[in-house]
Amino acid sequence: MAGDFRDHLYPLNHPRLSEYRSCDPYSYVDALRRNPQFDEVLSEWSSLFETTEFQGITTDGRPVRGLFGTDHDEGGPAAPAADAARALMEALGPQDRERVQHPLDSRVWRAWMNPEIYLNRFGLRLEEVDEDVRKRVFELIATCLSPTGYRRVRDVMTVNGFLGELVDLPQLLNEHSYNINIFGTPSPTKPWGWNLWGHHLAVNCLLIGGRQVLTPVFFGSEPNTIDTGRHAGLSLFDEQECAGLAFVQTLTGRQADRAVLYHRKRDRGMPPARLHPGDELHLGGAFQDNRVIPYEGVRGTELAPAQQEALIDLVALFLDYQPDGPRQARMTDVRRHIDDTRFCWIGGRGDEDPFYYRVQSPVILVEFDHHAGVFLANSEPEKFHTHTIVRTPNGNDYGAELVRRATGSPHRLDGPV
Repeated sequence: MAGDFRDHLYPLNHPRLSEYRSCDPYSYVDALRRNPQFDEVLSEWSSLFETTEFQGITTDGRPVRGLFGTDHDEGGPAAPAADAARALMEALGPQDRERVQHPLDSRVWRAWMNPEIYLNRFGLRLEEVDEDVRKRVFELIATCLSPTGYRRVRDVMTVNGFLGELVDLPQLLNEHSYNINIFGTPSPTKPWGWNLWGHHLAVNCLLIGGRQVLTPVFFGSEPNTIDTGRHAGLSLFDEQECAGLAFVQTLTGRQADRAVLYHRKRDRGMPPARLHPGDELHLGGAFQDNRVIPYEGVRGTELAPAQQEALIDLVALFLDYQPDGPRQARMTDVRRHIDDTRFCWIGGRGDEDPFYYRVQSPVILVEFDHHAGVFLANSEPEKFHTHTIVRTPNGNDYGAELVRRATGSPHRLDGPV
């Protein structure tokens, strides 16, 4: 698919680009809010962030308890992560240290968003700190993720810089358009965490000793490839795209009838609210921490053993950003609940068709979605603009259920900002 996005470039003097060329990240928000459609979406998100306590994504509004234990050391990077976070804090002055650190139960956990819109201004913005601080931020991220995960974070950032050059909006879209926050006091034994978020990227990491929860996580890119310059050949999401398509193509007639909800990405049979102006078909995006998402699609019990294994392997592709121990623990949970896992699909099943799919069980929710253009001009979804999401339903996003069980106290993530 490399190069296809160039068929959908706006002229640089097009109002979609030229009207914002003088904007910085701060004034860009004000400019967008003058558009009623944008303002409505931003107001909806702000209301969800400001007025709700955390419950978690569920299928019926009632979190299932007892899914997430607290006493098993998963081999997570407890001491190195705490050391890396302390090194970052030591590199900051008092004012920046105060900006980056929040209480463990702070609502700021849930402020992340993946659009380029700098609406929630918490933490430190990487483009506004010096190189030494950025280096320590990246060391913290690398310590807590797998090598594949760290590379994906940096690749998303690199593609964002490429997009900024492509559309000549480097003030809004660049390699360091991201914020870092730390929650609680870094410790090798007690709960604490961090998040990093910005355009097409959000990583939330909670650690309790050797246990680790790395959701919600959002990886995306527009375009998916870089075709010029020193990063030419960089490509994102090929594996998740190809494996999802390969899996749906294995479904038999009856299985496909159950799994395929709509045969087009923007099907006329969809209810009007199914297509969201900010999230396209994603259900678990930013500020959807308490969303009720009923099961849809084909159930694990309706799949042949080989298909069940293929579905487990598909989920594993979405969790490869996690370190070995925590990832193996998550995959054990996924396998344990395979009978209660659902797979659903929206879109065509041909090799060139854009599509959406979701894998959902009591312990995992992953979504893959091809999107229409935001800074590119395609009005219909295309395969060169992709969003992916990983969530832990039933209250353990942000490690909230793990903290609740470890401390014996509710962890509603509605504390001070």
